[in-house]
Order: sequence, then structure tokens, then C-alpha cells
Amino acid sequence: MKRLNPKYIRIAAFILIPLLLIFLIGGYTAYSKREALLQKAIDKAKAKAKRDYNLDVKIGSAHFTGTSTVSFSDICIVPENRDSLLNIKNLVISVKLLPLAVGDIKLADVLLQDGFIHLTSVKGVRNFDFLFKKKKDSTATRTKVDLSELANHLVNEVLYKIPDNLALSNFSISFKDDTNQIKLLTKTALIKDGNLTSTIDVNNGYATWHMAGKMHPSDKDIDVKLYADGKKVELPIIEKKFKLKLNFDTISTRLTRVEHSSGLTKIYGSWAVNNLLINHPGISSENIVFPNASIDANVFVGENYVSVDSSSLIHIKKLTARPFIKYTLNPVKIYELKINTGWLNATDIFEAFPSGMFDALNGIQVAGKLNYALNFYMDASKIDDLQFDSRLSKDNFRIIKYGKTDLSKLNSTFIHTPYEKGKPMSPHLIGPDNPEFTPLNEIAPSLRNAVMTAEDPSFYTNHGFVEEAFRKSLVTDFKTKKFKRGGSGISMQLVKNAFLSREKTLARKIEEILIVWIIENNRIMNKNRMLEVYLNIIEWGRGIYGISEASHYYFGKSPSELTLGESIYLASIVPYPKGGLYAFQPDGTLRPGLHGYFNLIGRLMASKGYTQRDTNAYGFYNVRLRESLRRAIAPVDTATADSLMKQSDDYEILPVLEDPVKKPNFLQRLFGKKDTTGKAEGDKEKQKEKTAKEKLNEQIDALKQEYKLKIDNIDTAGKTRKEIRQEKRRLKKEQNDKEDELKEKANL
Repeated sequence: MKRLNPKYIRIAAFILIPLLLIFLIGGYTAYSKREALLQKAIDKAKAKAKRDYNLDVKIGSAHFTGTSTVSFSDICIVPENRDSLLNIKNLVISVKLLPLAVGDIKLADVLLQDGFIHLTSVKGVRNFDFLFKKKKDSTATRTKVDLSELANHLVNEVLYKIPDNLALSNFSISFKDDTNQIKLLTKTALIKDGNLTSTIDVNNGYATWHMAGKMHPSDKDIDVKLYADGKKVELPIIEKKFKLKLNFDTISTRLTRVEHSSGLTKIYGSWAVNNLLINHPGISSENIVFPNASIDANVFVGENYVSVDSSSLIHIKKLTARPFIKYTLNPVKIYELKINTGWLNATDIFEAFPSGMFDALNGIQVAGKLNYALNFYMDASKIDDLQFDSRLSKDNFRIIKYGKTDLSKLNSTFIHTPYEKGKPMSPHLIGPDNPEFTPLNEIAPSLRNAVMTAEDPSFYTNHGFVEEAFRKSLVTDFKTKKFKRGGSGISMQLVKNAFLSREKTLARKIEEILIVWIIENNRIMNKNRMLEVYLNIIEWGRGIYGISEASHYYFGKSPSELTLGESIYLASIVPYPKGGLYAFQPDGTLRPGLHGYFNLIGRLMASKGYTQRDTNAYGFYNVRLRESLRRAIAPVDTATADSLMKQSDDYEILPVLEDPVKKPNFLQRLFGKKDTTGKAEGDKEKQKEKTAKEKLNEQIDALKQEYKLKIDNIDTAGKTRKEIRQEKRRLKKEQNDKEDELKEKANL
């Protein structure tokens, strides 16, 4: 081995020795003045808290007790004109020197005794609203935030603030608002040699929680679990505030590693829960229980997005699935969701269903294999282009034995009990033994075709779940920010009426889709039988069930005698049956608001060859309510009637508010003439004749409505997405050409 040249050794000594002396002198100076520096830092922090956040910070004493250990006593933080936020009797903190040398504060040891954090929100006044205060800086320019850098920084900040050793006693966190309060008192919490143990009292003895596990924050390795003594972990405040009942036996979380490079932060971890119970009115009316579920979640954070990578894995009993979730924040918000199970034993999938979620399928035995794939993509700036693809593929799938519900019962005579607001109504016998039951071939073709046109144009060619209709319902729901459009076809409505409750919950909707898939893909019923049962089972008005009752109730005739106009009317009330009578005026004629609907449905029926084209609104003017029912109709204004027609809840017939206004006769309604016999009334509030331009606008609006319904009801069966787009473009061009033609005729 070659020896170093003594000359180089002397040069290094001449350089290093002065540097060492400077370091020692600086260290000694800093050490001797550290108390002054500490007080200066505390005063600066107090002033900043007061100036920026209106916080009054008080510290009884603060001094060094070691090289890197500081002891505090009587710490108090009170927001201006608010309740006290924080109080700590004793706090001792020591930091690691090596990270401190490069500007990072890494806690080594923490001792905390007797303290509390008290959050209040009473009558709109919060003692923690300073957390949401935005700094005003007119000179500052908004810079683009790199989410990957932010995520990496936050993870490190959190991990660095977890001490290697912790001794905590009698520290509480509480929250109180106008109606609720909760208090978590940590009696003890220890981190020693990487082991965490703790005892937490909930609401003064209501429950005792424990958090335990491994804590190695420096190695970015954490594995902890939360559980309670002798009962489930639950928070009543969540149920009170959000109507969400949520509890579990044990929940665990693990962080295995964090990587950051090239604008991407990768966080690898897993979460698991045992006996998770969920109950929420929007999810299910019953308790949903997951015996065990877990996810190996790999969270990737890029410059402008957050995602759960497809390398993640969901486990529910023996069911496994790979999720992909991505939320892009800018330049526009984009939402992506993909789920793929791969081929799994059908038994494993059905046994993985949580109890309380799919009650009708409880106990069913199946065989074969299934593969589920979901693809959802939405650009917030182009909601109409939303992509939705949901497919459940089968391989030799079959039903071995029905469980709680015999899905084949609809093939023979059965008893159907409808429910109203959770209460059973009079049972109905569905079959030839019931004189009100009407076979399909004894129902007027116009009624069958009108209902299919309005509710499910591709009924005979689809497999129960009309993907395009569901996609459009999602578009509508996202635009209106509420569940407004259902997207259910005839098969799904039949299943809902025959097997399920009428509650509007997420669980019931999923169960409805799954039962339809089982019936359609196992050919349990043919389409004719499904339509026959559907028309005999659905509600057509207040206490009116089945087409026979409906046709006799409204028109005093049998289903085979229904006219085209009567059929279109009955189709119009299927979504809102309880509003059926509000479609009529006291003289038994239909309200003008339905005129456009008749034209739209009639033209669609004519385009499919179900009826002849006509210019008389497809029987609108020939519909007459049964005379004995007319006296039950109150003369209400058009806006009120239109609203009531779309109500699905129980509404009573409105009382008579005013004398009915005389209506124009048939020819006057047809040609838009004024009622000259009502001249005296017209003189009180003179009506001006509509200008040609106003009439043109009405015609164009009606044309747009017609083509909107055509586009919404494109038969997608057997067509590719490209063919569907081409058909939409063709209809749009046809609409534009007709609009130009109308404008030319009006000489505009």
C-alpha cells in the first residue's frame, strides 16, 4: 500500500485544524448564548402567532436541560375572543443533532404531561378558524404547486415529528359543537425501542381504546392497529352528524416505504379492517358488515395528480381485485377509475358479498368463473364525453341452488306484495287465476310499444343493463350534482318491483343490476314473459297496480281496447304514477304540457314502424279521462300541475282554489286560435298575438326536444362506439338542416 506524502498530510492539517478551532469556538459561543437565542426564538414565534393568527401564546418557562433538550412548562394558546385551544403543563423535547445541522428538526425524545387540545364550534364561532385563514399578499404571484414535492415534504414532516421515544400521560383531545361533543383522553402512550403502546379513554369511560404496534419513523416503517376493550371501536358523533353508523373490531395501517424521484412520490402501504359495520340511509337500510377486508395500496403522487396505482390489491375474503384510481387536478380536473378482478371462482365472489348488502341473493349457490371489469373516465370540462364501461364476463357460470329468493318464480303464478314507504300493501296474485291479470297478447300493441319506446327502446335486444343509458344518467347526475336520472330499463324495473324494496340506496341499485345480469345471462325468463309480468305488476297510480286496473281506472276499458293516445298517456306516467291524475284538466282533457311528449314518443314509434305518422299529436286530443273521475280533478295552474305530475310521493288531490277557466275547443287548440267565447275574461288581461319570430322559436325548441329524445334513445345493441357516434352526428346534422328549413320558410 502506497504511503501518503507527508507534504499532503501537513497541508491537510493546516486546513482542518483552523476549521476545527472555528467550529469549536462557534459551538461554545452558541452554547453559552443558547438561552438567549431560545428566548429570542420564542418571542419571535409569539409575535408571529399574534400578528398572523390572533393567537395569544403564553409559556411559563423554557430552558435547556441538555445539549439538545428543551423543557417547557405551562404552555397556553388562546385565540382572540375564543375559548382556550391548547394547554400543556410540562413538555420536554430533545432533537437529533445531525439532521439539525442540515436544517431538519427530527425529534429524538418527547415527554408530555397533563395537557389538552379543546376544539369548539358553538353558534358558528370556532376557536380553530385561524387554521383556514388565508394570508393576504397582493404582491405575491400564484405559482404552480408540484404535488409530488408537496407529498414528499408532508410525509417527511410527519415522520420527523414522530419521536424515537415518547412518554405521554393525561393528554386529551376534545371537540364540542352545538349538539355533539367527544373527548379522547390519552392516559398513557409510550414509544420505546420502536414499540408503541397506549390507553385512550373515550367520553369519560364510554370505551377504552388501544393503539399498539411498531414505530420506526426514521426507517419509514410503521405498523400499528387500533382496537377497543371488549367492544367495537365506534364514534357516536359521526352517526349524529352524518347519519353514518360506523364501527369495527380492529383497524390496522402499515407504511412500508416512501420513494421520491423524477417528479414522482411513491407511498407503499396497506390498510386492513375486521368486522367493519356500515349503515347509512343512502347506502343501505340494513347494517352492512365486512368480516375482513384489506387493501395493499400503492399511492403515487405526480406533479399534478394523485393516484392509487394498479399494482394495488383489494382483498375481501377470497375475492381479489386490482383498482386504479386517479385524480388529476390541472389544467382540468379528470377523474379515472378502473377495477379488474381477473377470472375468479364465482363461489368466492358471491361468498365475499358483505352481509346486509344483497339480501335477495342470500344463500344462493353458484358455480363457474366470473371476471369483472370497470372503466370510468370523466374530464370535468367535457362531461358529455364521460366514458363508462362495466362488464361481468362468465365462463360456465350457473346457478346450483337459489337462496332466499327464487329468481325463477316469475315464470309461474306468484303473489306480489307491493310496499309503500316500507309498509306492505294488499297482495296481488300475478297469473291467470287472477281475473285482472292480462296476458301479453291481450294488451294493445300500442301500449306495449309506447312503454318500450319511453322506458327501454332496446328491450328485446339488450341484456338488461343498458350501458349507454346508465352513462347518460351519470352525465346528468354530475351536471346537476344530484341523483336525478336513474337509467333503469324494463328488466331492472321489473326486478326492483318483484324482488326488492323501493328504497333508493346504493346497495339496492347494485343488487338490482346483479339480479338482472343473473336472470338475463342464465335465461331464467324470456323477454315476452318479462314484459308481460312488468305490465301486470308495476304501479300506474295511487293504489293502481297492473295494466288491467289502470286501463279500467282511467278509461273504463280493457287493455286490448286502448288507443294510441291512451297508450302514450299511460307510458308517460310510468316514472311518476302517483301524479297520473294531474295530467288531466277538470273537463277530462289532457293538459297542454303533455302535447310535446306525445309528439316525441309518437314520432319515435313511427320511426320504428309501430304506428303511422300523423300531424295530430298522435292521439293527444282524443284522450278523455273516465267521466266519474273528472270531479276529483282540481283546477290548478299549469306550473303546479307539471310539478305534481312528477311527484312520486303520496300527494293528495289539491282543493278547488278558483273557478275553472273555460278551455278552447278542439279546433282552437289544434290551430292555436283564441277562445272568442271568453272575450269578457280576455278583456281583463289582454293577450298579444305571438310574433312570427316567437312562433319560430317555439318550433325550433320543439324540434330540439324531438332530436334530443332521438339521440338519447339510439338503439346501441350490437353497435360499436364509432357507429353510435356516427349515428349521433347524422341526427344532429338532420336537426340543423330542419332548423335551417324552418328559418327559410319564415323568411328570416
